[in-house]
Amino acid sequence: MNGIPHRHLTGDLPGVGGTIKQSLEDFQVHEVPLYYPADRGEHTYFEIEKSDCSTLEAVRRIARALQVPRGEIGYAGLKDRKAISRQVLSVRLVPPPQVLALNVPLIRVLWARLHGNKLRIGHLRGNRFVIQVRGIAPEAEARVRQIIEVLLRRGLPNYYGPQRFGQRAEAFRIGLALLLHEPEKAVRRILGYPSSAERHPAIVLARHRFMAGDLEGAKAIFPGSFAVEKRLLGYLIHSNKNYRGAVRRIREEIKRIYYSALQSYLFNRALDLRLELVGERLGKLLPGDIAMLHRNGAAFKVVEAAAEQPRADLFEISPSGPIFGKTMLWPEGAELEIEHRVLRQIGLRPTVFHQLMPGLHLQGARRPYRVEIQELRWQIEGRDLRLEFFLPKGAYATAFLREILKNDDPPYAFYSELEEEVPPPESELAKIAEPEGEEGEEGEQMEVSEE
Repeated sequence: MNGIPHRHLTGDLPGVGGTIKQSLEDFQVHEVPLYYPADRGEHTYFEIEKSDCSTLEAVRRIARALQVPRGEIGYAGLKDRKAISRQVLSVRLVPPPQVLALNVPLIRVLWARLHGNKLRIGHLRGNRFVIQVRGIAPEAEARVRQIIEVLLRRGLPNYYGPQRFGQRAEAFRIGLALLLHEPEKAVRRILGYPSSAERHPAIVLARHRFMAGDLEGAKAIFPGSFAVEKRLLGYLIHSNKNYRGAVRRIREEIKRIYYSALQSYLFNRALDLRLELVGERLGKLLPGDIAMLHRNGAAFKVVEAAAEQPRADLFEISPSGPIFGKTMLWPEGAELEIEHRVLRQIGLRPTVFHQLMPGLHLQGARRPYRVEIQELRWQIEGRDLRLEFFLPKGAYATAFLREILKNDDPPYAFYSELEEEVPPPESELAKIAEPEGEEGEEGEQMEVSEE
């Protein structure tokens, strides 16, 4: 599995290896709503089951089928493409019978009911997962038991999973370039920087062609499903490489994903440093921490750490890390030094996030450094491990899996500022046939999901 280059909570315990997502049925996620429809109002809530389809692609297809703007479709969170997932969406002024009658490839409508408001990001309690890990190590049961015992006692490190950063892990670098008003760097990151993490050879070839300055060649080679990349290349060709104008042609919802990926990356870096500081005791409170109540997300500054620690030991509260933004609460003490260190390492000042547009809804927040794994059941059958569990909203199943499997293979972009990986020999590139594809699908770069 792709991964993230950060330390594990259970790093001293060996993992079991194995692979996930060998089939769509191996990764199933069921969104648990924060509330249920009231059966009155101008919005129709409806639950879909989708397979091999990202949330944004599902929204695009449904909006087209209903003949409404994409912005009329509400959703509480983004779900993986390589999975079978159920989630609730909403649409305004479309009656339930019309929604139930939808016939959209890869998407099935399960029910539809009226409600008074649009469904928005974060309007969910969490997600239930059923995951099958194939090909684990022999005699893995003792290892799984030891790791799970620690995670249930200490909590799961609340890392953002690799899905948050795109297949090449370039999304946070694009967000950084956009934040620093470096349009050429942002667009080059979208179109170039090939990576072996993208297993489609034509995509790798197209990125190499772009990096070599062959924009026409890159546009011809990118599959038709990479409509965003083709559109940007077309504009660059006809505008004599006007990168600033190209950035203006990236939809705001896509920019929001890039900015959010940067915030997520910085949080992960802070969590990694926190683990370095406190070790296995991820729930340990330090003076000046911003603690969060798990039941409602309320945050407060810790003055007397020893007095608050019993509540943390009961998993009522946890220390939190930064989602940098203008309105974020700042800690004091050791945690403040961690957060300043994270910004220094990437060359940012705290005030740089003040320029993010209010309409992007990225004003800053706190995120607990750990979450509780609930409703956990697991069993081993031969060389397969089956896991069923619930995680609160915003938590990633892959963060749990990486503690158990310990076979992360983080993409190249997490580590290097080099232009690109070493290109394959020309003899290998020449073997790649031009791909076929239909226009209108979103490219892989846009598939940045959250669980």
